[in-house]
Amino acid sequence: MNQRAQQHTTNRRDFLLRLLKGGIFIGAACSLSYWLYDAAGPGVVREVKDLVTLPDFSLPSLKGKMSIVTGGDRTEAIRRALDTMGGIETFIKKGDRVLLKVNAAFATPPILSATTNPQLVAEVAHLCYKAGASSVVVTDNPINDPASCFALTGIEEAATSAGAKVLVPKESFFQPTTVSAGVLIQNWPILWEPFQKINKVIGMAPVKDHHRSGASMIMKNWYGLLGGRRNIFHQDINTIITELAMMVKPTLVILDGTTAMMTNGPTGGSLSDLKQTNTMIVSTDQVAADAFGATLLGKTVADLLYIPRAESAGLGTADYEALSPVRVNVS
Repeated sequence: MNQRAQQHTTNRRDFLLRLLKGGIFIGAACSLSYWLYDAAGPGVVREVKDLVTLPDFSLPSLKGKMSIVTGGDRTEAIRRALDTMGGIETFIKKGDRVLLKVNAAFATPPILSATTNPQLVAEVAHLCYKAGASSVVVTDNPINDPASCFALTGIEEAATSAGAKVLVPKESFFQPTTVSAGVLIQNWPILWEPFQKINKVIGMAPVKDHHRSGASMIMKNWYGLLGGRRNIFHQDINTIITELAMMVKPTLVILDGTTAMMTNGPTGGSLSDLKQTNTMIVSTDQVAADAFGATLLGKTVADLLYIPRAESAGLGTADYEALSPVRVNVS
């Protein structure tokens, strides 16, 4: 067994115990950092620069693929979901340079399900390398102090254990972009550096309630690419989510509904906010993924205005059944 595989098989229970032991100390530090951290965050455009544009990372020949797996084991669920779509090799080829856009927004332990689950990050990174990827990068622009967020969420340890590189944002990583059909993302800084030399992008997000948009799933997860004083966009949350979906065309998306945050999202903070919904959604259509994810929160597409807006913009379909998703039960 090679070194990367040995690292991947590290006892998950020991990993979680180590993580939780450090949680109290780091959590206290992060609570303070939340209030002291620069509200503008990294990525303020201080001078006029050439605009950048994210390339289209989607695979046209695989448009409209979707798998829905029921089961409480994330590792097994993601494997089966990908298998039903032809395996990770269908999307990731030898020599590919992969970026995993996770949700590391908050300095909270994974048990609270406010961020992308670290075991899922490790498994997807491992599978990408198994398919022949030459590199895997993990990134996000968290709301809390970035270094603390990647540490406390367990994402940093999980990613590095699988051989992936974590890119914590800094000011020089941001460049301005404009969404041509948008009204909000105009000459706005985005987390550009992690996309350099990348040719495949996988979005990974948990299913959560959100007090403004109604839900935080795949399309809302791209919010973590914005720099600057991005909180101003909360006043028009459905428009900004739609424009983010215009901006990012991923290779694949993974929506983790193993545990859904039903109330007090997007931060949560209590186990009472959570429900075991035991579902993993994998798709090449981010609109369809969010449309199905809404059902795990007991909501409809009509409850989440950004979904029909994204559909109207030609970014995918809200009628996920039209994709004939493959359903598997592994529970």
